[in-house]
Amino acid sequence: MSTETPSASLLSIRDLCVEFDTDEGTVRAVDGISLEISAGRTLGIVGESGCGKSVTALSIMRLLPKPMGRIASGEIKFDGTDLIKLPAEDMRTVRGNRIGMIFQEPMTALNPVKKIGVQLSEVFFLHQTASKEEAWKKSVEMLDKVGIPSPEIRAGEYPHQLSGGMRQRVVIAIALACGPELVIADEPTTALDVTIQAQILDLMKSLQRDLGMAVALITHDLGVIAETCDEVCVMYAGRVVERAPVKTLFANPRHAYTQGLLASIPRLDGQPKTHLRTIDGMVPALKELRPGCRFGPRSGREHTETQLEARPEFIEIETGHWIEACPVCTE
Repeated sequence: MSTETPSASLLSIRDLCVEFDTDEGTVRAVDGISLEISAGRTLGIVGESGCGKSVTALSIMRLLPKPMGRIASGEIKFDGTDLIKLPAEDMRTVRGNRIGMIFQEPMTALNPVKKIGVQLSEVFFLHQTASKEEAWKKSVEMLDKVGIPSPEIRAGEYPHQLSGGMRQRVVIAIALACGPELVIADEPTTALDVTIQAQILDLMKSLQRDLGMAVALITHDLGVIAETCDEVCVMYAGRVVERAPVKTLFANPRHAYTQGLLASIPRLDGQPKTHLRTIDGMVPALKELRPGCRFGPRSGREHTETQLEARPEFIEIETGHWIEACPVCTE
């Protein structure tokens, strides 16, 4: 499906397939995706809700809900080690220590009945065997590092006593507590107002520069991708349909789905007023996914069923620019 993994890759995913058992049978939420993230770089993963972005993140962390969810095939190599084959105890050492995760909704990621400082201290207890006093001191330092004012006071408060932006900073502090080599940020600015979103993104970029970590940023916001990422993967219905450096993708999108996403962004460049462009239809339900091209029926382009029957090959059309080469979606 893709070429050999570059030696500089910190994380390399190859032909990953994730399945879930449902009342209506087994469905495949992630269908043979491949991607890489190099040390110190930021990869954006973008697509509509239900395309498999968060499932990919949970697969990397080995946090799929059990027993219904499982990795059916493929490999997830982190610094040369296949995480799928790693014993559960060894994976717990990696999770939170070498790979951190910023979850989408801080009120569900944080324990409502534990003080902020206690929840941060648990990270240091688990991964650094720090004493109670040392862990608390490090927790206050992390809260200060992520820009929370009066960190000594905030450490003694509960999540409901903090604003949404403050809670998100706490989640970031927990993810970064042990100085991980990779951070997975799953919609880190969802449900925050615009000014707080900008602050959180600036904070993440600043911490990345200071700590030298790689970031996998999952979002549906192409504006965030343009501002923060080096490379972007566009996902649709469980597959990667296009992957390229950010500048290349925005300047020359080659897949119909990517073109549709970019065309739907509101413009303020003095063009004549028009209705916002949309992509017709919906992402198909998992039980209705077709084996061939999945976006073709929504592309608005003339096609025959024969053209969409076979799964398109994922090919490199120029250095670093990959597409799912459907004859309809990439004509």
